[in-house]
Amino acid sequence: MKTAIVYYSMSGNTKYVADKIAEKIDADIIRIEPVTAYPDKGAKKFFWGGKSAVMGETPALQPYEFSAEKYDSIILGTPVWASNFAPPIRSFLKENQGIQGRKLAVFTCFSGGGADKAIEKMKKYIGIEEFAAELILVDPKENVKAEDEVKIDAFCERLEKK
Repeated sequence: MKTAIVYYSMSGNTKYVADKIAEKIDADIIRIEPVTAYPDKGAKKFFWGGKSAVMGETPALQPYEFSAEKYDSIILGTPVWASNFAPPIRSFLKENQGIQGRKLAVFTCFSGGGADKAIEKMKKYIGIEEFAAELILVDPKENVKAEDEVKIDAFCERLEKK
């Protein structure tokens, strides 16, 4: 079974988790980047990112290689912005509506809150009832904890069982 991890990461937390999962389950990694980067410091970071998430924006993405037909499972990785998934992931989902027929999983990284809401919004946007596995981590790269490793392992095990 072939798996892809498709993710967007601004501060490196989501990339950190994507790399850990890929190492454990031997998955392909596809990093999604907007053509115009979001501000990554200060008040502008929260204003522009939050506004974009709340407004449901779909920014243009840098070229990436992905074909849903190549994968049995697709893991989506996103930071949580204003209780929503990041706009670059929204753009990816809009461009790749054929992923509904695959086993889908999601992981989120955040500092504030709203991860559960972000996951529910993503399910609704994709048009699915549930993900095969869900993982929510708080600043995993910035605040490394042994319990996060346990959560990542459990996430990978749920993927392999379903």
